[in-house]
Amino acid sequence: MPIATPEVYAEMLDRAKANEFAYPAINVTSSQTLNAALRGFAEAESDGIIQVSTGGAEFLSGASVKDMVTGARAFAEYARVVAEKYPVTVALHTDHCPKDKLDKFVRPLLDISLERVSRGEDPLFQSHMWDGSAVPLDENLEIAQELLDKAARARIVLEAEIGVVGGEEDGVVGEMNEKLYTTVGDALATAEAMGLGERGRYMLAATFGNVHGVYKPGHVKLRPSVLKDIQEAVGAKYGKEKPFSLVFHGGSGSALEEIQEAISYGVVKMNIDTDTQYAFTRPIADHMFRNYDGVLKVDGDVGDKKTYDPRSYGKAAEAGMAARVVEACRHLRSAGTKIS
Repeated sequence: MPIATPEVYAEMLDRAKANEFAYPAINVTSSQTLNAALRGFAEAESDGIIQVSTGGAEFLSGASVKDMVTGARAFAEYARVVAEKYPVTVALHTDHCPKDKLDKFVRPLLDISLERVSRGEDPLFQSHMWDGSAVPLDENLEIAQELLDKAARARIVLEAEIGVVGGEEDGVVGEMNEKLYTTVGDALATAEAMGLGERGRYMLAATFGNVHGVYKPGHVKLRPSVLKDIQEAVGAKYGKEKPFSLVFHGGSGSALEEIQEAISYGVVKMNIDTDTQYAFTRPIADHMFRNYDGVLKVDGDVGDKKTYDPRSYGKAAEAGMAARVVEACRHLRSAGTKIS
């Protein structure tokens, strides 16, 4: 089936690490952006990950409703229907969830998946992210352990973050300081607290200078070698090569060689949001400028219904975002690797 089962998702992540490629994880906020992501993966012949943030899920529920769980459920159910028409496999994921939103987002969604699994169904989502970067490491890992236990029972992969991603996303601000670089000590503490898969599968968002937002090339100072040091130190202690399945956040403005170096150290998932937002919006802006007299009823005129019909510019927006997803698949070397 196009939406990955827990077993297929595990296979996807294992194949990515073994073959040194990563899946683009595309943030979406609407049915149109979801369709664009699916189209891009299909055109690249790549499996992938499609995700919603807390703000994205709230938006999906409707501006007058603003309920994250409602929006996330609607997204997941809609994705199951439309994804059937695409020849690739995708996993559904929820992005950054800080401590103050756990009870309104991740925990209720885990409960829904536990109910589904108890009925013999697959979980609603294939993975959820707990963002504990704003709390002390001990508290971060204590909450991560609790969530990991629940996620494992729901057959879901947890994503945990240690270190801080700079910049801002969905109102969460990461300070630009030394916490942008996860330490070997942080990684060793994580392995001790959460295990290396025996207590439940998880991905680790370890930071190496990552910053959310949009920047010109060269602005973001990445040190991918941080990931190498983490993998080697934890691997040496536990007798495992590349013990962590790593996640790359805040990659806009990163050089391609830095991205691919990070992948060589065990990155299997890279979040992409800012670039696909622009790729979606740019064709809409072009349409509005070129059809100004048609999309507006200027000076009492009637305008041109064909140009203000949302489908006219929506199709261009979908195509623009899909093309950026294809580019991401090529950069992350997932193009042409689909399982199905």
